[in-house]
Amino acid sequence: MEKIVVMGAGSWGTALAVLLSNKNYDVTLWEYNKEQSNKLIDDRENKNYLPGVIFPEKLKITNEINGLLKDVSFLVLAIPSQHLRSIVEKIANQVHENLIIVNTGKGIEISSLKRLSEVIKDELYGKFHKNIVALSGPTHAEEVGGKIPSAIVAAAYEKDIAKRVQEIFNTSYFRVYINTDLIGVELGGAVKNCIAIATGIVDGMGFGDNSRAAIITRGLAEIVRFGKAFGASENTFSGLSGIGDLIVTCTSKHSRNRYVGEELGKGRSIKDILDEMLMVAEGVHTVKAVYNISQSNNINMPIVETLYKIIYENEKVEKGMEFLMERDLKEEFY
Repeated sequence: MEKIVVMGAGSWGTALAVLLSNKNYDVTLWEYNKEQSNKLIDDRENKNYLPGVIFPEKLKITNEINGLLKDVSFLVLAIPSQHLRSIVEKIANQVHENLIIVNTGKGIEISSLKRLSEVIKDELYGKFHKNIVALSGPTHAEEVGGKIPSAIVAAAYEKDIAKRVQEIFNTSYFRVYINTDLIGVELGGAVKNCIAIATGIVDGMGFGDNSRAAIITRGLAEIVRFGKAFGASENTFSGLSGIGDLIVTCTSKHSRNRYVGEELGKGRSIKDILDEMLMVAEGVHTVKAVYNISQSNNINMPIVETLYKIIYENEKVEKGMEFLMERDLKEEFY
């Protein structure tokens, strides 16, 4: 029987741990906070992040990190992007050549401006990087936890590694596809969170369907432009980790990034919005990272530029929308 560790007991880590445990794998869910770990053990449910999804009897919960990866075949990382490096550093000496590392986070590290697979590779001193897989797509934890039919993509540099992850995770309600464009899948999953904030802003300002469709479509153009600049395949962005994830994150009531944008559109400050949120909105950090990368590499990303000014320079949302609408006229595809 495959032995699996899921690190990170937020909503997504919990949903995946439950899914894998229901497939009768030997699954341990690691929670960094001792008090919260004990609460999960007592409640057999994650009442803070995924209420209503009851843990299978055999799902183990732990806060212990020593010996965590002993005899483990798959390590699933469900860690917020800005904390990923510190967590991987703690378990790096336990990683072995037969361990497949599945990262489910979506973001770019602000301090290094690196993709998350690159962050993991850094902390493993360049070893075992072929074993790193990105699992990404339009899959809200709330719906996966409720066994609502969903589809996702597992991306790795080697197809055989991606196939192993596909087989481990695939169920009757959770369909897994594979892809070898790790760069494209990671960047699509990260940058779409920025566009979701922008979509939320136009909704919060009381605009209509036309505005929402324009932001999503032009946002996709920016994602493609950004990805291609770093060697991603354009085809990837028409798939689950591209347009699929973009649609669900820009339109869903479950989307934390869309919520942030909606509240910004209503005139609230970013500090007040984030202070009241229990969960992490990855797009807020990703806006800063993508803006810095795009500026350094001369990649035209007006939506991201506008978001940066609104979030980090306190520009009014009305002025940001004016900037987007009054720029020089262009061809649609350039």
